[in-house]
Amino acid sequence: MSFKIRLVKIPFLAPFTTSFGTETERRALVLEFEADGVRAFGECVTDEGPYYGYEDNQTALHIIRDHLAPLLRRKPSPGEFVELTERIRGHNMAKAAVEMLLWDYHSKRSGRAIFRALGPTKGHADVGISLGIARTEETIGRVSQALDRGYKRVKLKISRGREHQIVRSVRDSFPEIELSADANSCYTLKDLPRLRRLDRFGLVYLEQPLGHDDLLDHARLAKELSTPICLDESISSVEKARQALEIGACKVINIKPGRLGGFTNSLKVAKLARRRGGHVWVGGMLETGVGRSFNVSFASLRIVDYPGDTSPNDKYFARDIVTNPFEMVRGQISPNQEPGIGVEIDEGFLSESTVETWKIF
Repeated sequence: MSFKIRLVKIPFLAPFTTSFGTETERRALVLEFEADGVRAFGECVTDEGPYYGYEDNQTALHIIRDHLAPLLRRKPSPGEFVELTERIRGHNMAKAAVEMLLWDYHSKRSGRAIFRALGPTKGHADVGISLGIARTEETIGRVSQALDRGYKRVKLKISRGREHQIVRSVRDSFPEIELSADANSCYTLKDLPRLRRLDRFGLVYLEQPLGHDDLLDHARLAKELSTPICLDESISSVEKARQALEIGACKVINIKPGRLGGFTNSLKVAKLARRRGGHVWVGGMLETGVGRSFNVSFASLRIVDYPGDTSPNDKYFARDIVTNPFEMVRGQISPNQEPGIGVEIDEGFLSESTVETWKIF
């Protein structure tokens, strides 16, 4: 039995800019667990800085190494793992990396693909694209390319003061497409006049316009806009999802398994949202092929009714740490059919991309 964590560094094809800043590379913690002849993987969605949330690579490394890794010796089921870690407050990204690794491990042991183990499946994930902030001409070009490739929804990153220009330029050029906007928490209720101006563009939803942990002001904002609100960062637990839906803070939830502590909680949130008439889709955190495989598996479930951010690997990386990257056909990606997440690791590039390795046991 062995468990190790690698820090890998992979450059992006192009810089990715949001209201948080600009990223030029993915620095990911990739987990590897071997037991009973099974080699399982996980990926932590943290990054070098605590900008999306309070967790970063260093906090996740600490929590995984010092508090979660000892539990792996028991080889618990994902559900058992969630129960065992309830007393650790927060640190959902660290927990998710290990919880999903356990899904990979147990699915491989049973000979089942993860997407089949999760529940009723469509057999494919409907794919949307998320575009970072860029110059108008560049954005229009990227949208055109995305539509040519068959993406079913275009999401534009926006920031205060540039939102109208960004959305208007795309909507004027592509009046019929499924379009949404993601603010990554850069507004307050004082920006209501700015946000009201977005109503005229027929967005499918406006994602996380207000504070990263807010529900109440989002509920107030939802009453002022015709554009549906989608929550991302604010939905950090099943209970938060219940509260948000109950007070009308959102009609759409971006499910990121890494944000919610893994698949177990993500399934609960998705079922809760759909029972209450809401919509769900699966977001991404610029994952490598390992993390992307988990996302595609979840996005293929029938309960997921909106296209997500599960783009093919080649949207972000010239080369990935897997040799069987996803391919999109007519706006759809099929999850791997092999047991677990079904990835084939590019051992040479994984080694080349590894900055540091921690052998836990």
